[in-house]
Parts: sequence; structure tokens; C-alpha cells
Amino acid sequence: MNSDRTTAESAELNWVRSSYSSEEGGECVEVAADTKGFVRVRDSKRVAADGPELVIRPVCWAALVGALRAEDAVAP
Repeated sequence: MNSDRTTAESAELNWVRSSYSSEEGGECVEVAADTKGFVRVRDSKRVAADGPELVIRPVCWAALVGALRAEDAVAP
């Protein structure tokens, strides 16, 4: 999906780091809601203006999170 993001737009978003991420960095994911109603996901190690972002519709994000929670509930 092409979000046509700008550097300023991405920098102004309220990015939230995953609760599973450590303070030392490592494998961290950040999530933000943009002004167009999409959910954006990025690797916290690549937050530069040209770093990739995954842009997802909210209904798809909710389905993904729900599926991950369900999997976590049944994981050994």
C-alpha cells in the first residue's frame, strides 16, 4: 500500500514501542496511527526518514493483533 508519507508526517506521529521490546534495542517494533486513519509499523532501529514503514488498515491491524493474542494464549 502506498501511503505517500512525508518525512515531517512520520516524524510528527506518536510512535509507541512494543511492550516486548527491551531498552537495549534489539528486535523492536514501533506502531503509530497516522492522520489518514492507517496504522503504521516500523523497526525502531531504522527510524530515519527513509526507513521503511508498513502501512495497514485498522481492521487488518485488529485482525493481526487478535490472531497473535490467540496464538499466544495457546502457545506452550
